[in-house]
Amino acid sequence: MPVATQTDVDLAVKHARKAFKTWSKVPFSERAKLLLDFADAIEAHREPLERLLVLEQGKPVGLAKTEFDMALQWRRAFSTMEVMDEILDGNEERTVTQIFAPLGNTIIIKPSPFTSYCDLKLGEIGMGIFPPGVLQVLSGGDDLGPMLTEHPDIDKPPKRVTLEVGGNDAAIICEDVDIAAIVPEISTLAFLNSGQNCMLIKPLYHVEFAAALVAFSKGIKTGDGFAPDVPVGPVQNAMQYGKVKGLYSEIEKCSWTQALKGEVLSNSKGFFITPIPIIDNPPDDSWIVVQEPLGLILPMLKWSDEEDALRRANDTKAGLGVSVWSKDLDRAERMARCLSAGSVWINSHFDVAPTVPFGGHKWSGIGREWGMTGLQSYSNSTSLWKWKKAM
Repeated sequence: MPVATQTDVDLAVKHARKAFKTWSKVPFSERAKLLLDFADAIEAHREPLERLLVLEQGKPVGLAKTEFDMALQWRRAFSTMEVMDEILDGNEERTVTQIFAPLGNTIIIKPSPFTSYCDLKLGEIGMGIFPPGVLQVLSGGDDLGPMLTEHPDIDKPPKRVTLEVGGNDAAIICEDVDIAAIVPEISTLAFLNSGQNCMLIKPLYHVEFAAALVAFSKGIKTGDGFAPDVPVGPVQNAMQYGKVKGLYSEIEKCSWTQALKGEVLSNSKGFFITPIPIIDNPPDDSWIVVQEPLGLILPMLKWSDEEDALRRANDTKAGLGVSVWSKDLDRAERMARCLSAGSVWINSHFDVAPTVPFGGHKWSGIGREWGMTGLQSYSNSTSLWKWKKAM
């Protein structure tokens, strides 16, 4: 992986500022056409890009295909602050470069050091389409982030910061749901991407639902992302794998009820864990409830009435997303309107769209991405006063 230096950063910023002078004056229709060309070029290289994503991130190929579906949809949907930088995580990062073209911005992207190759390849494709300096990608370690965010000639960080910094999402399961119908969906949304996602859920449930979820989860396969019928791949890197193993050790030390016990596959060739540990009704103040584990760990929490469920769903520093599941839509909406989160879903979880603002309440972030609100966060306004005649 190339490791960018301060000199590389300075040169990238210099080229980005130079490009902005002309790029920002290109008509929107022409910028949008280039964004569509970018999407078409990604689609032309889609199969090797998906394979590369599975190889470096570990996710199943079906999930990689979904991620590229979203990436293409986002770019085509978005068919003027000056220089921006974008620092990505290692989980889901293929939808970010859609925001610079509509507004006439230039952008420097820093991929996660754990999953750089796919983003570097996307940058290579984009740099062949956009004018020089408009889109650049710099890879590196932890020291590269401060070089970008503290650079005096990058406009966005000193003025406004848009942050999505994690979640700890609740899914309130009401007693009237069709358990057989929603258990597969809840399970998928709890264990997606090997638990390495900011919007995965922990359910607040009733007794019958818990038994069904445990039974279904016993059949979840963990394995190679290219293997058929494997919904859960390995943990992405050794550092996170070590953290998850440490959490499993902590679980063993506690007196909690393990409805399903997880196992670290120490003799495997990758960072695999199977099946998924499900902890039944741990204390509300326990670390397994209040922390976002970013791993295959699921606490299930019983609730007694609506007031209890709403209080406990809101009693968290996180506020990225929360969902309510019920056949009674009036009841579900009444409950949803009492929840504090950037996204609240009824009978679904994790729905996102390029036209809808996305972000968190409380400690889950600052600002919004996507939608008109998100676009405005990447632009500056100017008030122009023009008198009809000199006084």
